[in-house]
Amino acid sequence: MMKKLQLLFTVIMLSVVFTAKADTIKIANLNLNNPDVRKCLLESTQSEGWKLASVYLNDDNKLVYVFDKNDSTKIYTSKEVFTK
Repeated sequence: MMKKLQLLFTVIMLSVVFTAKADTIKIANLNLNNPDVRKCLLESTQSEGWKLASVYLNDDNKLVYVFDKNDSTKIYTSKEVFTK
């Protein structure tokens, strides 16, 4: 009985590992304080089929843009602290 439970647990864990594989791309070298850079980023990602999922300031006060496409995610973080 214990061997069957161990086998079942192993199969479940392996299935979770292989089905939850999504690509995440992190890019942290853009100057997102520049409005022209933000505009180009939005236009280029939109033309490639990416959808804007979120925009926020992280704990370091840097601007973060998150884009989703199918099971992939792109995260753009400003290289500089965001100032108004």
